Amino acid sequence: MPDFRFSCPIIVRYSDLDPQGHVNNARYLSYFEQARVVYIQHLELWDGKSFLDLGFVLANAHVDFKAPILLSDDIQIKMRVSRIGEKSLEMEYQIAGVMDEKVYATGSTTLVAYNYREGRTVPIPAAWREAIAAFENMEIPRK
Repeated sequence: MPDFRFSCPIIVRYSDLDPQGHVNNARYLSYFEQARVVYIQHLELWDGKSFLDLGFVLANAHVDFKAPILLSDDIQIKMRVSRIGEKSLEMEYQIAGVMDEKVYATGSTTLVAYNYREGRTVPIPAAWREAIAAFENMEIPRK
């Protein structure tokens, strides 16, 4: 089980539910996205003002569904950066209960550093690499 140093509470909204009364599968990726944004802001890597300055595009997303999430469930997203490459990084997620640690889903995403103004991929900025590596207590590969 990965060591998660970050978690983000999620409030399940009525509009998240499908006709079967549980959170629609598509919402799981939205929950991952919300946690990702909070993580980046927590590390003070983005001020939340301009999406052009965020500098990442989602290249891959994977979800393993373990149990349905209901409106009454108190959940959190645990997440971590598991790999930092030259132009991309991987994040791992776990949707878990706040009190009971029940696991509802696990997942991963690959993000690619991207300059929206120039329309091209770029190396991950050194400040991002250093902040993430320090927070995650991980070694970053040297060039």
